[in-house]
Amino acid sequence: MAAKTSDFPVKQRQINEDIKNATFKQCYLIYGEEAYLRNQNRDKLVKALSGDMASMNFSRYEGNDLNPGEIIDMAETMPFLSDKRVILIENSGFFKNGCPELADYLKAPAETTFFIFAEKEVDKRKDIYKTVSKTGFEMCCDEQDEGILKTWIAGKVKSEGKSISPRALAFMIDRVGTDMSNISTELEKLICYCMDKSEITEEDIEAVCANWLTNRIFAMTDAIVERNQKRAIDLYYDLLALKEPPAKILALITRQFNLMLQVKEMSDNRRDNGSIASAVKLAPFLVGKYINWAKGYSREELVETLELCAGNDEAVKTGKLDYVISVEMVIIKCTAGK
Repeated sequence: MAAKTSDFPVKQRQINEDIKNATFKQCYLIYGEEAYLRNQNRDKLVKALSGDMASMNFSRYEGNDLNPGEIIDMAETMPFLSDKRVILIENSGFFKNGCPELADYLKAPAETTFFIFAEKEVDKRKDIYKTVSKTGFEMCCDEQDEGILKTWIAGKVKSEGKSISPRALAFMIDRVGTDMSNISTELEKLICYCMDKSEITEEDIEAVCANWLTNRIFAMTDAIVERNQKRAIDLYYDLLALKEPPAKILALITRQFNLMLQVKEMSDNRRDNGSIASAVKLAPFLVGKYINWAKGYSREELVETLELCAGNDEAVKTGKLDYVISVEMVIIKCTAGK
C-alpha cells in the first residue's frame, strides 16, 4: 500500500474547526486520490460557506478548459444580499499544469469571495499551489491506511448502535477493498441487513458484501483464458485504479492458475466434480468453470505460467522489476496466441 500523508488528521480537524467557528480562509484546496474524502470536505465547505448550491452567490466551474479571466470577473462581482460569494472549481488541472492568472489573483482576492478547489492531482512546484499553501489552506486526501479505515468503519457502525470485532473489520476490508466510497455503500447494506442484530459478524459480511475484487479477477482470468489480451489488460488497470496493490493481484492470478493446474490434473485422472471441489476447497458449482478454463492450456503452459509468476515476484522483491510491469508481463505472456 502506498505511503500516506501523516498530516491528514490534523488538516481534517482544522477544516472542522473552521466550519464550527465560521472562521474561514479565503481559499481551500482539497486534493488527492480518495474521492470520498475530497467530495465530503468539498460539500461540507460549500454548505458552511454558501448554504446552498442553488444560491445566487454560488458559482461552480468544472473541467480543464476553464477561462481564468471569467472566474476572476465572477470573483470581483459583489455578492447579492450577502457578505459572501463562493466559487467552487473542480478538476480544472490548474494545480497540475499551472495557472499564472489565478495564482496572481489569489494573492489578494476580493474580500467577499471564497474559493474552494477540488482536484485529483497537484504539482507542488506550480505557483498557484504555493500561493494557496501560503495564503489559504490545502489538504491532501489520499488513500487511508488500514488502521484509519478500521477506526472509521467502527465509528460508523457504533453510530448505528452496533458493534464489529477487529477480525470482522479486517475481513471486510479484505473483501471490499480500501476505496471509501465502496466501503460506505457496503456498510449501508450491512446495517440494513443487520437491523435486528447488535453485532456485525464475518458471516454477515460474507452474505451481504459484494466481493468486487474476486469478480474482477474472475473476469480478468476469463479474458486471459480466452486469449483476449486487451480486455485482460484493461481489467488489470481497472483494478489498479481501484487502488488494489499489484502484489495482491499477482498473488490472486497465481492462485487462480494453481487451482487450474490442480483441477486439470484431477479431471484428467477422471475425478468427479464433488471430490475435486473437496480436494481444492472450491464451491462445487465453480469446479466446472475451472475445468473449462484449464482446457485452454496444456499442463506445461500452466506450469510455465506459475513459474513466471514466482520468478516475477522474486524479481520485484529483489529490486530487479517493477510490480505493475511484472503483472502486465504475466498477463501478456498468458494471453499470447498459441
